[in-house]
Amino acid sequence: MGGLCIRGFNVVVRADGQRVMVQLKKDTPDAITTEVVRNKLEGIANEMQSTLFRSSFSPIVKEGLDASASLFTIGGETLAQAIALPFHLATLIPMVRKIIEEFKLDEMDDGDIYIMNDPYMGGTHLPDIALVMPVFSGGKLIAFSAAMTHHQDIGGMSPGSVPTNATEIFQEGIRIPPLKYSSKGIINDTLLKLLKLNVRLPDSFQGDLNAQIAACEIGRRRLCDLESRYGVEALKNIFADLLNRSELMTRQAIKALPDGSHSYVDYLDNDGIDLDMPIKIEVSVLVQGDSVHVDFTGTSQQVRGPFNLMPSGAYAAAYFAVHAMTDPSIPTNGGCFRPIKLILPTKSIVNPEEPAPVNARTSTMKRVAGCITSALGQFLPDRAPADAAGEMLLLAFGGDRVDGSRYVVGELIASGSGASEGMDGVDVIETDGTNCMNLPVEALEMDVPIRVHKTELSTGSGGSGKFRGGLGLIREYEILHGTVVFTHRGERHIHPARGLMGGEPGGKAYSKIKRRDGKEIVIKSKTVETLEIGDQILVQTAGGGGYGCPTERPEHLQRNDIADRKTLAR
Repeated sequence: MGGLCIRGFNVVVRADGQRVMVQLKKDTPDAITTEVVRNKLEGIANEMQSTLFRSSFSPIVKEGLDASASLFTIGGETLAQAIALPFHLATLIPMVRKIIEEFKLDEMDDGDIYIMNDPYMGGTHLPDIALVMPVFSGGKLIAFSAAMTHHQDIGGMSPGSVPTNATEIFQEGIRIPPLKYSSKGIINDTLLKLLKLNVRLPDSFQGDLNAQIAACEIGRRRLCDLESRYGVEALKNIFADLLNRSELMTRQAIKALPDGSHSYVDYLDNDGIDLDMPIKIEVSVLVQGDSVHVDFTGTSQQVRGPFNLMPSGAYAAAYFAVHAMTDPSIPTNGGCFRPIKLILPTKSIVNPEEPAPVNARTSTMKRVAGCITSALGQFLPDRAPADAAGEMLLLAFGGDRVDGSRYVVGELIASGSGASEGMDGVDVIETDGTNCMNLPVEALEMDVPIRVHKTELSTGSGGSGKFRGGLGLIREYEILHGTVVFTHRGERHIHPARGLMGGEPGGKAYSKIKRRDGKEIVIKSKTVETLEIGDQILVQTAGGGGYGCPTERPEHLQRNDIADRKTLAR
């Protein structure tokens, strides 16, 4: 039991109530210094993130915010992370560890940078490229600075590198094993030329890589400043203390749950190939003392299409769900993840074998996170939400501008969250581990020859209940020039978000293509199509589930819903 810490001494309260002053050992951090450093580390990570957004070239990063930054210990554990995408931040962990495995610590030099994206070596999907920079201060390796960006195009069979009809990873783009991108500050020009030759937007690709380097460099400089103030050994002790504290707090939060096991099952609409075959996600969450075990036995086998999820993604979903449902105020670092274990059956959709395609793994990861959240909600009924729609609709357009230049642009459109006790769901918000933004209409129309005719809430899409589910979004596009390759990756077209405690399910998603000649094609959640001038696309994302009996919703809230066009008059 600790008390006040002052200038190298710690006032400790003994079991008998007596206060005694204990001198700290050299390089032992006191509680105040540790907390100051923790906040500084989180500030560094957020500054790295801001640098990524300001410096990147691709709209999917500078507008869509599809990038993340984090700091790591020399052992490969998360030290601090930006307020960014939980899925990115957690999937960085096995990538950093793989780089440490491939390139020994004592072989690294100041100015080195490592690169990788291969899912079968620890990555997540090919567009997510990680750059990892070792941080040296006083000639000693003290940490790693890392940044991950979703690159707008990484090659493969369709613009945007997210083909929903891929049947093997070789169709999805260029694979990058752990490689040295920079040696002592000198970029590997041969590697960069090879990568740029295999992508559709080479200049934008290099610009985004440079933004990642800039973010990592910010992390390096700020960590060196910290080391100059506190010293290497003191910093290492603080790092270890921060991880241990978060582990202890997480274990205490888990221990507050009743021991036992709860399960939950949900479905993806299809795998992009067999459009009438649903994909089952089944999780069983076992709480035992101060640890959580998540078992995926019963989940579908790996599928032909690209909705397979690597173990890194399953762990990321579990880390997010457990942290969110226990105590999200606990400082997030590698210590939070130590009490969580997973059982991932081989050749299943959460542990596929090479060369299964994986580019659309976000849909699966979100459904996994939602299932784990709902299973944990059975331990915590007062905190349990209804199902979120959990749909991050991805649209990719690839074509030529009027001046003949090539473009690839991606859209990330959110859906409604589930309602909970005392709270309506939130309209059009990212949930379940993603944290991206759609493109502003002005940014899209200024960049590419596509017109947006409509952006509005999808009236009535939130599940009815004492508390209403969040609404989805409607958008309409028209192609103004040339031939366009269009990719649509959606969910909840078939299996809606379920309500809770008598609440009704959310509205389903719906999308269609209206050809210039008037012919309409309804999209079964996933497709890759060729569009021509005058063709239009209508997309409508799903709503979240309602909570509680709809007849218990207060009349004034019902009137507000109708006035705000959240629901239709009955």
